[in-house]
Amino acid sequence: MAWLALIAGQAWTEEGRELEDIGLLVTVLPGPRVMRFAFDGPLTYGRAGARWYSTHHALARRLSSHLRETVHAYVYDPHDMEQVVSWGGGRKVGGELLRYEDVDGPDDDDERAFDKMKSKWPLGRLAQILGVARQQLIELPRQQTALITLGEAREAGPLWRLFPQSFSARPALLGS
Repeated sequence: MAWLALIAGQAWTEEGRELEDIGLLVTVLPGPRVMRFAFDGPLTYGRAGARWYSTHHALARRLSSHLRETVHAYVYDPHDMEQVVSWGGGRKVGGELLRYEDVDGPDDDDERAFDKMKSKWPLGRLAQILGVARQQLIELPRQQTALITLGEAREAGPLWRLFPQSFSARPALLGS
């Protein structure tokens, strides 16, 4: 956990912020190995918080250079837009933005066609890549979450210990 707190703290200060009263929320989606990392501070909540993440990707970039996985930064504003920006090896490797006002949807009563359409939107594509349902990504912030306070000394230890009930064995991706 110490390495994650260090990387998150560096990313937060890179974004021009102080390490006072800031934490990192770590959320694990049950089943597939999907994790969410999100800052926990006053400017990261609500619509304004979602919008903040549309242009602040230091954490995703830094994580992608330390992990041998692609890290996806996503924004979901149910009233306006959704966006996914993918990072690999510390570099931007993809991204897509969809503004709902630009979508010509099916008839209001054709829910099945609308769900099929949403599966092609940024969060739908990301869900397919991750092997989960689009709705699971949208509801990910409501899953069990652990808070790592940044700016404090941290004891080294494996991240998976925050969620012992979610893992039957130590996952390779979530090392210490």
